Amino acid sequence: MTQPAVSIQLKKLQDQFDIPLTEVVGRQLYITDFGKEIAVIVERIVQEMENLNYKTQAFQGIMTGKLRISAASTGKYVIPYFLSDFLEKNTGIDLVLDVTNKTMVVESLRKNETDFALVSVLPDKLNIEEEVLIENKLYLLGNQNDRAENKPLIYREEGSATRMSMENYFASRVGQQRKQMELTSNEAVKQAVIAGLGYSIMPLIGLQNELLNGQMHILEAEGLPIKTEWRLIWLKGKKLTPVAQAYLDFVRTEKQRILIENFDWYLNYKT
Repeated sequence: MTQPAVSIQLKKLQDQFDIPLTEVVGRQLYITDFGKEIAVIVERIVQEMENLNYKTQAFQGIMTGKLRISAASTGKYVIPYFLSDFLEKNTGIDLVLDVTNKTMVVESLRKNETDFALVSVLPDKLNIEEEVLIENKLYLLGNQNDRAENKPLIYREEGSATRMSMENYFASRVGQQRKQMELTSNEAVKQAVIAGLGYSIMPLIGLQNELLNGQMHILEAEGLPIKTEWRLIWLKGKKLTPVAQAYLDFVRTEKQRILIENFDWYLNYKT
């Protein structure tokens, strides 16, 4: 919503109470203690409305509830294909998908805020169970076949699994480091490489169109590709909800079909 629309709705809400929900100090808007209590009550009401909707659908024989998944950012090229058919068959399920960097994904899993996490590197000091989905291959990419030694390496932000893989790769190759550039998303890195700003190690899975139309090229380099695996993970011993268990059963049953139908180009790509 735009700011004017929010202001109108906030005024309509305030008109229902004699006690202020917010106050302005300087030019900053703050929620009053009364406003915070109202927010808690409203959130509870909204949740009960959702529960009522779920119960209605359950009595109609429809599987209902929320499926919560936290995915590392490059996982957005993977997870939708493992969700579409499941959600189409189970229209009573609401999906909550959080796409962020690996550090935040692992933190949400550690706090038990999500049913599943999609990662390419397993977290340390966390007891988990897993279901492997597809191999993850990282190559050195540029926008042309020849390498210009004065161009910088483009890194992802701190906390990214791709960033960690890239740092580990170059840490063992003294003298191959160049000036660095840091960007905060895989898409930003991709566009920077296409524009000729530098080179980067990137997951192949998100580069189908760019490789086919010649915007990007894989550059041969010793020790590449780096290979990991995209996998769904969940806390060991966690009692999965009926929705989460149904989704896990679906993935295990349909995984090979999904790979053949959607990732054939990737699994058989030759550099």
